[in-house]
Amino acid sequence: AINKMYKGKSFRFFLCCIFVVPGLLGQQTARIEIINTNSLEFNKQANADAKKLIGDVEFRHESAVMFCDSAYFYTSQNKIDAFGHIAIHQGDTLHLYGDKLMYDGNQRLAQIRGKVKLVDNETVLSTENLDYNIAQDVGYYFNGGNIVNKDNKLKSLEGYYYTKLKMFHFKKNVEIVNPKYVIKSDTLKYNTVKRTAFFFGPSTITSDENSIYCENGWYNTITNKSQFSKNSKLIGTKRLLKGDSLYYERNIGLGKAYGNIFLIDSARNIILTGNYALYKENPEYAFITDRATLIYIGKTDSLFLHADTLEAFTDTSKINKIVRAYREVRIFKPDLQGICDSMSFSTVDSVLKMFYEPVLWSGANQISADEINMYLANSQISTIDFTANCFIVSKEDTDKFSQVKGKNMKGYFKNNQLVKLSIKGNGQTLYYGKDKEKIVGVNRADCSNIDIILENRKIKKILFLVQPDATLFPIEKLPAEQKLLKGYKWLESLQPKNKEDIYRKTKVK
Repeated sequence: AINKMYKGKSFRFFLCCIFVVPGLLGQQTARIEIINTNSLEFNKQANADAKKLIGDVEFRHESAVMFCDSAYFYTSQNKIDAFGHIAIHQGDTLHLYGDKLMYDGNQRLAQIRGKVKLVDNETVLSTENLDYNIAQDVGYYFNGGNIVNKDNKLKSLEGYYYTKLKMFHFKKNVEIVNPKYVIKSDTLKYNTVKRTAFFFGPSTITSDENSIYCENGWYNTITNKSQFSKNSKLIGTKRLLKGDSLYYERNIGLGKAYGNIFLIDSARNIILTGNYALYKENPEYAFITDRATLIYIGKTDSLFLHADTLEAFTDTSKINKIVRAYREVRIFKPDLQGICDSMSFSTVDSVLKMFYEPVLWSGANQISADEINMYLANSQISTIDFTANCFIVSKEDTDKFSQVKGKNMKGYFKNNQLVKLSIKGNGQTLYYGKDKEKIVGVNRADCSNIDIILENRKIKKILFLVQPDATLFPIEKLPAEQKLLKGYKWLESLQPKNKEDIYRKTKVK
């Protein structure tokens, strides 16, 4: 066997001549260049192709420069096995470090093992195993990696890094830790320059204020602006905002939702739905339109309310939440229905106020007034105040309607059913008396104060609290001009018949 050893840095020119020059004579694949070593050994008997380099070893291959403590260089294969203080530099931005390197010059593939570190401008990747393709500018780790990018600390079980695009592609147990929140995902891409995360699987963003869930979307960690889709949710304290798509700006607490929206306030038993919503966290404010709906959840049933637009906000007390509805308001509850032009609801006193031609239906009774205030207690209706031009109509037969009118009126409920109406001022009645469900006469009376007793949502009796001016007519003797009290309207065609009927477009005639 022949064993030769050359030592010293003076061999740089010699090394270039014997290993670099052949690579310039028509080779298609660029050859690895030896730039420096303190010791070079040949052992043809052990491996005629292997050259052992020891001390201050330096290689160059195209745009990459590699350093190590020692290495085996397989010239015919254009490969290197390097050991100790591995460093690879490509340009001014990309730097790779590790304990061991296996480099294939033909594929330009660097396999780095043991305490691996990739540094690219403001990004540092740490892992135990990294395969880096210099030709394609992409690195891959497969048994866990940690990345630091400014304020963001990222980790995942597997990941790719595309250095030209400055893009990480993470898989399995992905986590981004920011001083203000934590992002967890199944599959995620991250741009290190824009510091934006892109989600491609079940993902959560958790902070002290709220948490977000989505299965597709993006989050810019610089601006804290984000867009989420596919089962997206914004979850706060006793509040939940869902939609087909969510847009959120964390810095100002602004959220927008699109398609199949649910804004749930479990503390106040309120659900708001629609197809577009704008939501602000502080002060709390929500705007909903496009099939906007309010659902007030009761103990035994729920109240459904629809309008063109809904607004919900917390007043200066930060306790009272106010909901306002605008244009073509329609209400459905199994035992109560209503319409009006606009409405407001206060959670602190549980008062629902109806404005501009409001009408309520309870069983066979139609009740209208200039303004209606509905008071709820323990998620049930307790009383209703009717203000100015109150009018009750109850259909008795095809062309016969019992009617009561007055200045102001109060309705009383028991077990969520209307049981009594009290009229104060300018009371008038036209009431059809019955004997075993057969109409036997009609009572026409004027009385300032009147109580109406109802049973099963039907008028059972009328009580005149002061002496009335009354006339009892046989059916056939009632003058035609007295069959209807002034202000009479029968609006049955506008009455919502079920919770889906609240979306029917109608107007009071």
